[in-house]
Amino acid sequence: MTIVVSNLVIGSLLMAASVAAAQTAREVRGAAAVEPLQNEPPAKIIIDPPLAESLSHGRVVIQYRTENLHIVPVFGPATLAVSPRIGHIHVTVDDATWHWADASGNPVIIQGLAPGRHKILIQLVNANHQPIDQGVVQFAIPAS
Repeated sequence: MTIVVSNLVIGSLLMAASVAAAQTAREVRGAAAVEPLQNEPPAKIIIDPPLAESLSHGRVVIQYRTENLHIVPVFGPATLAVSPRIGHIHVTVDDATWHWADASGNPVIIQGLAPGRHKILIQLVNANHQPIDQGVVQFAIPAS
């Protein structure tokens, strides 16, 4: 009986220690979306290199994620006061004079680029289209 009690006590202590060391949901996910934030940390974009397998077929697939900004299809100056911060991305291919906006949060997918070197600028922008952060991805489409 003493051995069983000792094992139960040890198990309870180990469980309590692991719960104390676990991160809270807020620590991992950030503040709840219903909670106004004071002094939000800067928003930023993290961009992965294009998927190599897709490039070999002439298709560019670029995954990205954001920190401290939610990608949503909401636009206009009134949205600048929304907390947590919202926005979308602008995508420019090969220094073109134009770009497109995307508010899906899905990977950037481009088909039909000519073989050779290319550059994609992905800008994280607020809901009023003002740049916050950006990254550039360079790659080559192989000749077929």
